[in-house]
Amino acid sequence: MKISPKLLTSLLLATLSFGASATTTSKADSPDETAASLKSEFLQTQLALGFTEQEVKSFLGKAKFDQGVIDAMTKPWEAKPWHQYYPIFLTEKRLNAGLEFWKKHESTVNRAAKEFEVDPQIIIAIIGIETFYGGYMGKYPVVDALYTLGFYYPPRATFFRKELSNLQTLVKDEKLDLDNLNGSYAGAMGYGQFIPSSYRHYAVDFDNDGQRDLLNNPVDAIGSVANYFHQHGWVAKAPVAIPLSGPTELPSNLKVWEGERLHYQVSDILSPTLALSEPVDLDISQPAMLVELKQEKDSDYWLGLNNFYVITRYNRSPLYAMAVYQFSQELKKAHDAS
Repeated sequence: MKISPKLLTSLLLATLSFGASATTTSKADSPDETAASLKSEFLQTQLALGFTEQEVKSFLGKAKFDQGVIDAMTKPWEAKPWHQYYPIFLTEKRLNAGLEFWKKHESTVNRAAKEFEVDPQIIIAIIGIETFYGGYMGKYPVVDALYTLGFYYPPRATFFRKELSNLQTLVKDEKLDLDNLNGSYAGAMGYGQFIPSSYRHYAVDFDNDGQRDLLNNPVDAIGSVANYFHQHGWVAKAPVAIPLSGPTELPSNLKVWEGERLHYQVSDILSPTLALSEPVDLDISQPAMLVELKQEKDSDYWLGLNNFYVITRYNRSPLYAMAVYQFSQELKKAHDAS
């Protein structure tokens, strides 16, 4: 078919127009353009909270993008199998440091355990797993971490922008030095590695000095960790997790827990082929989860109960929760024997 010069010109113009449109769309969808739009939304959010435009722009002006934050977020330790994960945390060095910290702050720990109805060993275990008792609280500027994740990490950007918003309020309310506020790649800070929203909602002034200081004050940190667990439903002296005996392959009707709410009861999990490895008097109607720990050749399975679920409110990973629980048991055994 012969195309007239007029039609050919029209087709060429249409092609050029489509190309320009595609280029514009691509530019609008670029990370920098998306971030600019999100920053405008963030500004409006902060204005609604009572900050001035200058305060918000000054706050964001202190932050910068850090590719290292993205890299760390996409390769968390919790992605490792259990047999590679637990040796990072369950060490004799950490155990000795935990016993020393516990002994030094024994009266504070006992007071927190009693007031918040939380087992003392779980408080000590959390602080030990999170920061080695204040020895390592993170190298990332918190504002950089939350800025990077809030504006340049689409999978969880909404969550981290909320944390960035909480950070600005937290810095103002607690009079924190933003320029020297370091933490984890996820924006957690202090002895217990609280993200800004948790700091605001669960931190307590446990020594009554007028300030909730989780960065430099272990007394406040101990009370705050205990309060966090109390607020999330910890039941003192109740079982946490129990090993199961049975086949290395699960029945087809069971699935291991992956971070959702507890959708099984104990009775749904236990069977003649998947039983408790030790006798425990349990209410079989209580909520429970099935936890898988991958070893080099096969897997171990545990029954996780309410208190185990509470640990996952601190960190969603069942591996993290199991490391905290097993470390707490080591701490209790060593402390009771001392």
